[in-house]
Amino acid sequence: MVSALDRKALRDLLRLWAQVLAIGGVLACGVMVLVLGSGTRASLEASRAAYYERQRFAEIFADATRVPETLLPEIAAIPGVARLSPSIRTSAVIDLPGVSEPVSADVRSLPVSGRDPVLNAPLLRAGRMPDPLHPDEVALYAPFAEARGLMPGDRLSAVIEGQRRSLTVTGHVLSPEYIYTIGPGSMMPDDARFGVLWIGQDAAAAATDMNGAFNSLALQLARDAVAPAVISALDRLLAPYGGTGAHDRSDQISHAFLQSELEQLGAMALILPPIFLTVSAFLVNMVLSRLIALERAQIGLLKAVGYTTGAIATHYLKLAAGIALIGTVVGWGAGWYLGAAMTRMYADFFRLPWLIYAPSAWPFVLSALLALLTTLSGAGRAVWASVRLPPAVAMSPPAPPVYRRGLIDGLGAWAHLQQTTMMILRAITRWPGRAAVTVFGVAASVSVLIASFFTYDAIDLMVDEIFTRANRQNVTLILASARNESALDDARALPGVIRAEGAFVLPVRLRNTNREELSSLTAHPEHSELSRLIDDKGRQVQLPDHGLVLPEGLAGKLGLAPGDMVTVEALAPPRETWAVPLTATIRQTLGQDAHIAAPALFGLMRQTPQVNQINLQVDATQMDALNAAVKSTPAIAGIADWTRTRSQFTATIEENLSISTVIYSALGMLITLGVVYNAARIRLSERVHELASLRVLGFSRREVAWVLVGELMLLTLIGLPVGWAGGYGFAALVVQGFSTDVVALPLVVNRQTFAYASLIVLATALAAALVVRRRLDRIDIVQALKARD
Repeated sequence: MVSALDRKALRDLLRLWAQVLAIGGVLACGVMVLVLGSGTRASLEASRAAYYERQRFAEIFADATRVPETLLPEIAAIPGVARLSPSIRTSAVIDLPGVSEPVSADVRSLPVSGRDPVLNAPLLRAGRMPDPLHPDEVALYAPFAEARGLMPGDRLSAVIEGQRRSLTVTGHVLSPEYIYTIGPGSMMPDDARFGVLWIGQDAAAAATDMNGAFNSLALQLARDAVAPAVISALDRLLAPYGGTGAHDRSDQISHAFLQSELEQLGAMALILPPIFLTVSAFLVNMVLSRLIALERAQIGLLKAVGYTTGAIATHYLKLAAGIALIGTVVGWGAGWYLGAAMTRMYADFFRLPWLIYAPSAWPFVLSALLALLTTLSGAGRAVWASVRLPPAVAMSPPAPPVYRRGLIDGLGAWAHLQQTTMMILRAITRWPGRAAVTVFGVAASVSVLIASFFTYDAIDLMVDEIFTRANRQNVTLILASARNESALDDARALPGVIRAEGAFVLPVRLRNTNREELSSLTAHPEHSELSRLIDDKGRQVQLPDHGLVLPEGLAGKLGLAPGDMVTVEALAPPRETWAVPLTATIRQTLGQDAHIAAPALFGLMRQTPQVNQINLQVDATQMDALNAAVKSTPAIAGIADWTRTRSQFTATIEENLSISTVIYSALGMLITLGVVYNAARIRLSERVHELASLRVLGFSRREVAWVLVGELMLLTLIGLPVGWAGGYGFAALVVQGFSTDVVALPLVVNRQTFAYASLIVLATALAAALVVRRRLDRIDIVQALKARD
């Protein structure tokens, strides 16, 4: 049976439905973000785990120059190795009919038996796998085949190790090694310009001179294995055969990009919800404080007829719990729906073959508990302040406030302010706590909007740094092998080339005491004008004659500061170890490559200068001729078109940002609506007698409305600069939480971002205040004047 107090709680929820929904909406945002971020991450992890398990994704990876198969038993005997899968890996340039630009590709071998590899098994999506007895058959990476319209039975031409071969497509496959596929010199997946070919073992061995040998190895570890010990032992065995350093999944590029996205989802679920929950607590306190003040006499009467203090307190806490229930249910529904949609989007982007949307229960339980604790904490102070009063005191009207002339009154008289304006200023200064709650809520909404919009500023800066200031080349050629600097003369002879500069990239392992990281050491030529290093102010960094320059993130992981010595182990010839000083660190937004002056590196290597990449400035009208020349040049293993990369990078980022910006803008507007609408309703209920009196005294509707709307807009204006400071700090938290080993967001907030966030909040606040103003216009003046409060 429902008690009388419970029926009253239900009536109060219905009577205050607009305010309850406004608070519930803000609370639901916090619940939704927690469920969305945690649920999407858990679902992606489950989908990835199922994919990895079914296709037997390896745990350790290693590449070398040429390793005899006779070494396999010795590798298998390493303690902790459960299974191993050798293969042949090389690169190719695909020439497609009617396509002017060359297409880069990885080439992977399949076992001689025709069965799936022991590890990293391709997943067939269409057609069949290549027949090992037919060396001209090939299976294609499914997204690449779909982007180019290549179906089973079609033929294509590819240059593999300098040999042009005609191949027949037999099927489309996916692979856990290529969840996130990036071609040589690229920064974003481009399915139309980078593919993967799977061919038979004999065909791959014949093309690469690898009969009885392999150059790529994948390992699966035993349950009790120690990965660093296995990697160290594997490196010792492969070093004489050109090993470039074994690594675990964290350095496998496809896995690393997906893991980076998962970490960002976790950061979102950690950073955003506290803002919405804190605002909700203040809103609950505002509404219940006013409700309890209006029902002061009723509380005294309930106590007089026998209701205990605990029963009355529980009644109001149940009212707060009802708000929590509404916010939780709405947040759960929105979080589940958006989580499923976001998981599908990620699954498509990362080419996961199936989707397991199975968010764990803990985000739902945790969000419900947090929502309940939020509303109860917001209601606690207001409830305790009233229910502890004795019945006789509670039934008496509260003592009227003591009014004194203060500084505001003096300033108003000096400035000859209107009476309605003075009423606004007095209301703010005499109830600073209530004003502070409104200011805090407005500041929170501004902070959320700034933290959302600043990502555009960060991306704009990244694009400008990467594609305008740091990399001025149109094209980068990736060479099949290192060559002397005479290759630059050959590059300058290619069609449309205006300027050519070489670069040399060496795989290295960087060490500092017990810390180590795999990286690429890029040697920059002197007076480089195309590919440059820039500092955080956009100025070119001049590389020192000796020593390294490291990205800040990489230096931090190694525990290094400028002046420290770094141990550099070359993982390619001459395979030596050097002690090199760290001379400077830079903010690098993409990647974690180390940098050195070319003369310094070749001095350490005791070799004449070489290049394995060539940066070109090309006449745009000659790109087709250049592409045709690249297709017929076996020494070129790949080509990166920076103009295309920039447009693709910008389009992908803006598509993702547009979705998140719409969501966060809506969340920021919901905070403003919840705060300002509730503040307006409370002020209207408190001052209805006063405002009705103004109407009787001859003030117009507009002048009376100014007292209500003007106060709210003034508090909104006061909250804006507080929100600017909070937004900048919030953006710093987003940068810290969303930056990973792959991408380091710069912290930059432009003036336009502050302006956009402020205008949205001002417009939303004004709309909420005007909605309440309509209620003011409909007030019965006679009834308002008769009211005691």
